[in-house]
Amino acid sequence: MTTWTAWGAALALALVPGGVLAADAKAGEKADATAPASRQSAGQLAFRDLFREMVETDTSVSTGSCTALAQKIAARFRAAGFDEGQITLFRDETLPLDGGIVVSLPGTSGKAKPMLLLGHLDVVNAKAQHWKSNPYVLTERDGYFYGRGVADMKALDAIWIDTLLRLRAEGYKPKRTIKLALTCGEETGGRMNGVEWLTRHRPELLAAEFALNEGGGGMTDGRGKVLSQSIVIGEKANRNFDLEAFSEGGHSSIPNDDNAIYKLADALVKVRAIKFPVRFNDTTRSYFANIGSRRGDALGAAMVRLAANPADADAEKTVSADRTMNAMLRTTCVVTLVQGGYLLNALPQTAKASINCRILPGEDAETTRDTMYMAIGDPQMVLSPVGRVRPLAVPPPLSAKILQPAKKLIERYYPGVPLEPGIMTGATDATYLGPIGIPTYGVPGLYTDPDGNNVHGHDERIAVQSVCRARDYLYDLVRAYAAQE
Repeated sequence: MTTWTAWGAALALALVPGGVLAADAKAGEKADATAPASRQSAGQLAFRDLFREMVETDTSVSTGSCTALAQKIAARFRAAGFDEGQITLFRDETLPLDGGIVVSLPGTSGKAKPMLLLGHLDVVNAKAQHWKSNPYVLTERDGYFYGRGVADMKALDAIWIDTLLRLRAEGYKPKRTIKLALTCGEETGGRMNGVEWLTRHRPELLAAEFALNEGGGGMTDGRGKVLSQSIVIGEKANRNFDLEAFSEGGHSSIPNDDNAIYKLADALVKVRAIKFPVRFNDTTRSYFANIGSRRGDALGAAMVRLAANPADADAEKTVSADRTMNAMLRTTCVVTLVQGGYLLNALPQTAKASINCRILPGEDAETTRDTMYMAIGDPQMVLSPVGRVRPLAVPPPLSAKILQPAKKLIERYYPGVPLEPGIMTGATDATYLGPIGIPTYGVPGLYTDPDGNNVHGHDERIAVQSVCRARDYLYDLVRAYAAQE
């Protein structure tokens, strides 16, 4: 097990005089993720230091500060020669820890509109007692980086920052202005969302022809082989419901059947049994058919059959057994929180469960609620929508201007791996950009394993090679887009 504090001695190699990040030996240089420090370029070492700082600055919902990390990022850009007019730190005064940063690298063309790189700094909480290593120390073990946020989404944040620093160090002059917005609140639910705040108070900072965001990427076979890459052009809607049960209560020494916790438990068993129908749109049908045909295994064959015939029960059973594919096939609802009772020696009077639903494009929250309510079959149970309601994601057009550079570079960095448009099983801050006219794409590059890399769970991880290769792929992709008129 290695922690990246050990890289300190090598960091002198990673900075040129004045603190400017040194460029790699050549544009698009392929990283050797397994090489010792002495064989890695200055730029690669500097990136690791940046990634370490990102992970080791706590930005969790309960104990962290996005503002502190935004200030550290600003210091890096100042050291690299960006002037104050190109760096904007912002926050809502009522939430001093939820700040963010917007940085711009000016373009030279008066015709080309800006492009936006988007990311969130906040992460979900981590309970250290459940982790094999400190969640707020970047740790490398068995070919993976471990730490809270390494996959969601500080690796991509670090790549965006590193890309602008590399371009600046090389003296590169993009035709279109490149903007970077790193915000807080994507994970926090009821608190301020930084992208939403910018759309209301500083929309000019976000204004762009298009944005690149999290959500896309690759999938491995679980043994390190990348099977596919996707560029995301759609997202499932995120909706939350509270399910509540009530009873009269009483002393625990005289129990009865009128128990709110039992009522809730019975209802949750019925919610768990709900299997929403398989629904394809043009994007997912194409994804399942094309990716499935390249897998060469039973799952791939079932994907092809199901795309051709959604009523194929055997194919549906095989595909649904894969948790990621299942989430792409249908709306899902899952219990995430349970509360009940108030004393050890008292019968509960109330019990409540929080249910998180991820709803397919084309379906709605009302129908999803009705499906759950009918399955529960108890009119005394209360099922209510709760929490912040994001706008519905607006599917962006996928023009050759966006798709072709991404596909060409996939062929270079991931030979033989197909790139397909896809939908994201979660929801991102892209939902706030669509309503103000900024089409947003989840970029390929980073890849995960079929189990999801424990995102939001303990021992969250991402493959070292995934980060190193995506760093160079996305650098070249940003350059390609920035060179467009």
